[in-house]
Amino acid sequence: MTVHLLIKGKVQGVFYRASAKDVAKDLRLSGWIRNTADGDVESMVTGDKDRVEEFVAWCKKGPARAAVTKVVVTEKEEEQFFNFVIVR
Repeated sequence: MTVHLLIKGKVQGVFYRASAKDVAKDLRLSGWIRNTADGDVESMVTGDKDRVEEFVAWCKKGPARAAVTKVVVTEKEEEQFFNFVIVR
């Protein structure tokens, strides 16, 4: 399963991407995550459906200092990634 996420709220400058990478690694997911110019965080993640759903649930809360207001999840055609990386 592959999903694209757009995470809105106070999500930059709170270790959101680094924390998400750790969660993705623990769940054995692959994909990427990056900041957007609009102040949001964007991610694409692939893996087992249950694990992807667990990642999405985590994204709705984020790390302790984040204040997530909205997560837009769009299912995509399955795509394979080598690992999970932070795109700068």
